[in-house]
Amino acid sequence: MEAFLVSTGVVLLGEIGDKTMLLALLLATRFRRPLPVIAGILVATLLNHALAGLIGGWVRTVLPSGWLPWIVGGLFIAVGLWALVPDKIDEDEAKPAGDGSAFLVTALAFFLAEIGDKTQIATTLLAARFDSLLAVVAGTTTGMMLADVPVIFIGSALAAKLPLKAIRIVAAGLFITLGVTTLVFRHAVGG
Repeated sequence: MEAFLVSTGVVLLGEIGDKTMLLALLLATRFRRPLPVIAGILVATLLNHALAGLIGGWVRTVLPSGWLPWIVGGLFIAVGLWALVPDKIDEDEAKPAGDGSAFLVTALAFFLAEIGDKTQIATTLLAARFDSLLAVVAGTTTGMMLADVPVIFIGSALAAKLPLKAIRIVAAGLFITLGVTTLVFRHAVGG
């Protein structure tokens, strides 16, 4: 349960103001059909985070156990510092080409936008930190959906009023706290 809750919270906070949240808003505005956009985001997130989780689990098996807490802790701190930098979405990412269905365009655009994103890297790190791949992927996907679905329904009016800087600072603090606690409690991670 800890892996699920931590994963949900980390991605929920990390996603607020992220480029993929902005992409969700742009796709919802473009297609004006929230259910296919939500379904596309769900499928893309499940696939992307499952892949990231598998990589994190593999890393846990190949690294010497004494190294893992130092690497994971240090990377959590780095992701926390990275979270302080606001995301800017490229115009090319924001305008999916073609007249494809809302679901397919959303799934493809979201999957590609999530590659190398903070939440994908966080998923990899969480899977390296926790033993349960299912709990991590379920948690990170839940966090992603909790952050993005309201944006799709509520739209830009609420997004413009959110204190994104404050939320980004809280998310950065959470990542840094995870990094520090991983380093302090190294024995719980594997060494």
